[in-house]
Amino acid sequence: MTDPSERDLVLTRLIPAPPAALYRAWTEPALIKQWFAPKPFTVADAETELRPGGTTRIVMRGPDGTEFSSSGVYLELIENARIVFTDAYTSAWEPAAKPFFTGIITFAAEGAATRYTALARHWTAEDRAAHEAMGFHDGWGRCADQLADLAARL
Repeated sequence: MTDPSERDLVLTRLIPAPPAALYRAWTEPALIKQWFAPKPFTVADAETELRPGGTTRIVMRGPDGTEFSSSGVYLELIENARIVFTDAYTSAWEPAAKPFFTGIITFAAEGAATRYTALARHWTAEDRAAHEAMGFHDGWGRCADQLADLAARL
């Protein structure tokens, strides 16, 4: 069996906002559009069906207008605490052509702040390496900064 550390990428931040604000920012399409893509990218569309097996779809738009769509399903939703989603399915448990990762997002209260952890668990070590080379730490880090800015206003 493969060691999870060979397949995981993790980003952790202490964000000065309550878990409920971060959960809302991850689950409400109007809020997702405000932070989910690292600038100068934007989110052209966001859809959420908040239930296990429900669809999640986000379309990012690059500065040149090129759009990148990402679809998946929610596996677990624990309000204000945890979101688990995967691109292994596109919708209605329809298998994806090439699954890439499962996202495990947690929000843990620490005083007046939240310990935010975004874990991307990839199907293979090669997928992990490809995601890291695509700029996981920089891109997800910039998005976490944008998330923190938004959550502070909610």
